[in-house]
Amino acid sequence: MSSALAAHPSPLAASLEPLLEPICRRLALQDFCLLPAEQSRPLLQAFPGALADWPAFQDSWNHLQQDKFMADGGRYRKRLHATLSAEPASRQARAEAHRPHYQSKVYNPLNGGVPRHFEPIRNDILLGPSMQAALSLGCAVFGKVSPYTPWHIEAHQFRIEARDCRPGWPTPEGVHRDGVQFLMMMMIRRHNLVNGATELFDLGKQPLASFTLTEPMDISLVNDERVLHGVTPVSQLDPSREGCRDVLLISFRRR
Repeated sequence: MSSALAAHPSPLAASLEPLLEPICRRLALQDFCLLPAEQSRPLLQAFPGALADWPAFQDSWNHLQQDKFMADGGRYRKRLHATLSAEPASRQARAEAHRPHYQSKVYNPLNGGVPRHFEPIRNDILLGPSMQAALSLGCAVFGKVSPYTPWHIEAHQFRIEARDCRPGWPTPEGVHRDGVQFLMMMMIRRHNLVNGATELFDLGKQPLASFTLTEPMDISLVNDERVLHGVTPVSQLDPSREGCRDVLLISFRRR
């Protein structure tokens, strides 16, 4: 049985509704939208209690588990995972029973084709106001673009590490689609790194955009049905210190 993600609804303040319109229009017209932190923060803060636990939310990336399903043998990725759902046009996601993450090899030729059992995101983080705000913002934007769609939602906490002068690979499968409808990628923290540019392509692999998420709460929204994405490898800026790239990825798929 699913459990409520929050005890109270989280509607966007009416004054912020006009701010959603150009975001949704851009996403509908060009199939992606970049929201710098100065634009995304007021939207996130529109939800009740939003970001009140941000320090603990950010710190939770220090407690991720090693990804044991890397077919390349890499040990540069850590992650946790959660499954949720939302009703059409709802701005509130609800947690579902934990289950494995699955992608076919069509979408993930490196690691796909098998159920991947990742440890769950901690309840205090999943149910906390920062995660709730991110989920609600995704529901608000994608629910306006596709208002009649019920959503299967997956949230992933990712850490990509660069250490011992070896790069970390945010997308080791290369430029790809995830096999969902929409993706929301939010930067949590970036430390002692160079590179890590997000690159977007149309389905013919023609370049659409390239940008680097650098500030906490920088957000990229992508129509995964129409856009391929990848992130360039990250390397240490100072070789004597480890580097890390912490990102929250939330996917929305029709159910």
